[in-house]
Amino acid sequence: MHDVAILGSGPAGLTAAIYAARANLSTLVLTGDAFGGQIATTNDVENYPGFDEISGPELTMRMRGQAERFGAQVVTDQIVEAAVDASPFTLRGRADEYRARALIVATGASPRLLGVPGEQEFWGRGVSVCATCDGAFFRGQEVAVVGGGDSALQEGLFLTRFASKVTIIHRRGELRAGPYLRDRAFASPTIEFLWDTVVTHVEGDDVVRGLRLRNVDTGAESDVAVDGLFVFIGHDPNTELFRGTLDLDADGYVVSDRTMHTSAPGVFVAGEAQDHYFRQAITAAGEGCQAAMEAEKYLVRLQSGAAAPTAAAAGA
Repeated sequence: MHDVAILGSGPAGLTAAIYAARANLSTLVLTGDAFGGQIATTNDVENYPGFDEISGPELTMRMRGQAERFGAQVVTDQIVEAAVDASPFTLRGRADEYRARALIVATGASPRLLGVPGEQEFWGRGVSVCATCDGAFFRGQEVAVVGGGDSALQEGLFLTRFASKVTIIHRRGELRAGPYLRDRAFASPTIEFLWDTVVTHVEGDDVVRGLRLRNVDTGAESDVAVDGLFVFIGHDPNTELFRGTLDLDADGYVVSDRTMHTSAPGVFVAGEAQDHYFRQAITAAGEGCQAAMEAEKYLVRLQSGAAAPTAAAAGA
């Protein structure tokens, strides 16, 4: 039996572990299949406060070490079933079963990818899903953005601060993004558009050098030379485990209030399992802090017999 179990080992989960363990709570971190979350796949991180430059894996390992110094236990296991109807909660993993009085869901989200040859090979070496994270590495270079929604145009416009040319590749003949973003993108001298086009292959040597393209109407193939590829075709929250037990929105994100309470008393959420807007390591870490502090308060109330608030009661 643990005081707090944390599902996920990215910045949200590890920050929650630091705060929970430092509050002298028995803290268990269940990493999932891959330690560190999305940021652990990023070679260089320049926008995390306190570090001029650090790799994603090193940043998460430092967080882990800090949590473990305060007494957190980190276990590599993927939870496949979670009973969250009442505390203490039971979590069944592939390797073992765990129980905890409070639960923090920090399972993150997974970016949708193209699924084409070369995409995984050049991940972190020219292929990215975060312009805010990696745009500065392409100063003066030419990049491509895949997508046609708000995120694609927002990130494409952000990339114009660094790249000499941004080519937006969209499989349709018109954008799904809102009028304001469309107008800004069309007006930008740095942005060009390739319509009715999909990427079929990412090419390069040590890093990305170009893309093989196909026109969806004619089938004609072509090549474009680029130094980077940014994919913005959406994210899927890793919350299927809680479908039917926690309130999720239409896109599958956990519904929470401003203090990270979910619809189940004693269950809290942090990071991209509930955040589909900012999606930054620093915002995830802040939410992990909040979730852990609220979990500590919940445990005090639980011990005293007081009722615990939920997201619905708190006015999410």
